[in-house]
Amino acid sequence: MEETSNVPLSRPWLESLSTGELIKMADSFGIDIPPGLERIFIIEELLEYSDNNENKAEDDLEINPSFSEAVALPKQYNISFIEVMIRDPLWVFVFWEIKSHDREIHENAADFNGYCLRVIPLNEGEITPKSKENSFTVTVGANDSARYIGFTEHSLQAENRYVIKLGVIRGSAELPIAVSEPFNMPRLMENEDIIGICKNPLIRLSGTHDLSTIKNMDRQTRAKR
Repeated sequence: MEETSNVPLSRPWLESLSTGELIKMADSFGIDIPPGLERIFIIEELLEYSDNNENKAEDDLEINPSFSEAVALPKQYNISFIEVMIRDPLWVFVFWEIKSHDREIHENAADFNGYCLRVIPLNEGEITPKSKENSFTVTVGANDSARYIGFTEHSLQAENRYVIKLGVIRGSAELPIAVSEPFNMPRLMENEDIIGICKNPLIRLSGTHDLSTIKNMDRQTRAKR
């Protein structure tokens, strides 16, 4: 794990770490973590520690009055973006930000119906998707900024390269906000599918036994009942 004692910590990044990594980080900062403490409280302790260190560092700086009136904002401040971190062959961690001005316009509109993440497979040689075939959409709330996404059917697809688009739902339309860089999902073992999961301990640890996928045929069967 990289040294983070002088770097402000962010909630999305901490949520992407395992509980063991969070505890190890807390120990390196001298934070006493009681046994069995839930990870959400460990994250709060780390964020509080980071905020206190950041405020202390700011207090220690000598401010030159000649520079205190006009400070240029960073070039990457207040922009819309989406990033993807691969956890294992079945899961990715996605986090994003929406420009405050754009967020205000969308969320104050009468036809605002929330945000969504559209996962789109790329054909061989594609950098940007030319078709939404085999894509799927995950709806997210206005207050969400991160989400785990499962690729339960990944091993059954020919493609293993994807992009994820962040969009806003206005009425019945889906308007794009930001798109991730293309990423490759790790391949499963050759000739292995989700059914043959017992051969791959990494997939077993991914929690696929707990997933229940409703296919189009299942939906049609339920509708006839």
